[in-house]
Amino acid sequence: MANERKKDFNAMLKNNKDMPKIQIITDERTIKRYGGTKMLLAPPIFYDELMKIVPAGRLLTVGAIREYLAKRNNADFTDPMTAGIFVNIAAWASYQRNEDITPYWRTIKSNGELNPKYPEGIELQKRLLEQEGHTVIAKGVKNIKYYVKDFENSLIEL
Repeated sequence: MANERKKDFNAMLKNNKDMPKIQIITDERTIKRYGGTKMLLAPPIFYDELMKIVPAGRLLTVGAIREYLAKRNNADFTDPMTAGIFVNIAAWASYQRNEDITPYWRTIKSNGELNPKYPEGIELQKRLLEQEGHTVIAKGVKNIKYYVKDFENSLIEL
């Protein structure tokens, strides 16, 4: 996303764009990769609602959100592209509010990686997670990425 500070993410969060809806996939490669033909397109507010239930010191992955939403909506899988976009919309919407905060920093990528597209990039998410007792480690030499150490031990179950 570009020009985040100029966008109204709270309006985006509330725009359901006729979702949720199930799209039938016919591409064999996609069917094989995700294990089915019924792909859920869930609205941004669904992601925000789940991100809000993560207590301090605990974590949630985008993958877990996708799996939960697919099961709850009788789909085989949830669209990974819109999931990534909508998690970021929830984060930026919260960042733009002074109340009803979504603790977006507790939602990490499925492999424990921090999200560089969150407000203020890695720095804010890293600081907030460390304040809650997590250890953030850097991996890589040129393309450094940040991960929550032993994140699996802090995951909540949806």
